[in-house]
Amino acid sequence: MTSPHPTRPAALPPLVTPSIIADMLRRRTTNGPFRPDPVSREDQHTLMRVAQAAPSHFNSQPWRFVLIEKRETIGRVAELAGQSMTELIDAGLFFERYRRYFRFSQTEMEAKRDGIHIDHLPGPLKPFTRQVFSDAGLKVMRQLGVPKKLGEDNRQLVAGSPLLLAALLDKTEYRPGELSGFYSVFGLGAAIENIWNAVGALGMGIQFITTPAEIPRRWQEVHELLAVPDDLELMALFRLGYLPADQSRPTIDWSSRHRKRLEQFVYRENCAVPEEAMPEDDDSPL
Repeated sequence: MTSPHPTRPAALPPLVTPSIIADMLRRRTTNGPFRPDPVSREDQHTLMRVAQAAPSHFNSQPWRFVLIEKRETIGRVAELAGQSMTELIDAGLFFERYRRYFRFSQTEMEAKRDGIHIDHLPGPLKPFTRQVFSDAGLKVMRQLGVPKKLGEDNRQLVAGSPLLLAALLDKTEYRPGELSGFYSVFGLGAAIENIWNAVGALGMGIQFITTPAEIPRRWQEVHELLAVPDDLELMALFRLGYLPADQSRPTIDWSSRHRKRLEQFVYRENCAVPEEAMPEDDDSPL
């Protein structure tokens, strides 16, 4: 009797090593600070080479990157990130946009298996955990100065990073609304994912710097700071550095290790048939 689940023929050589798969499954985002040590030029170029290896439509390689080490530039990006965070939190825009992804217990996280588990809060807010991100909770947060505190935390994280990375797309290929626009974003995503998977092997961490992009005028300031020409589109910013032995946690922090079960995001043959998990599939937090 044949198995209902096809297996890989034993005669075929492995295309990737188990360690590569394990490293991908262990991928993390770094919420805390980095060591102050500069990132070596060799490691920087390694990250650019793995980005270069990503697939792209017609091998167009539409991605461009800016490696930023100057303290003045990093400091200014940090100020913009902190100011943006304070503005977003104080206006309630951040919570309005992302509230549906907040989880407040392990039970809720197990059921949803997506979003972020808010498990680290300032002492005065802990009794109001579930209300923190409500309209009433926002009022309390303003009274306690939490928006400014979060903004300052964000500024310090970025300012203390030894390396920033700006990711851009060539507008010759990146044409929003056309297939080339999708292909370009897809290619850049693959390049960034290669970088994200490679930092762990170098003893490094990486995190998005998202808040300036949420406010158009702040994002425009980043454009000007980096002298982005008209033929390129600034898509994303990241902070990178070597990881310290002990990671301290920000004022408000979360865990996001859960992933959806196969039947929650994979289908078999058509979108009406969820994929069945196999006995060896492990859906526990990574």
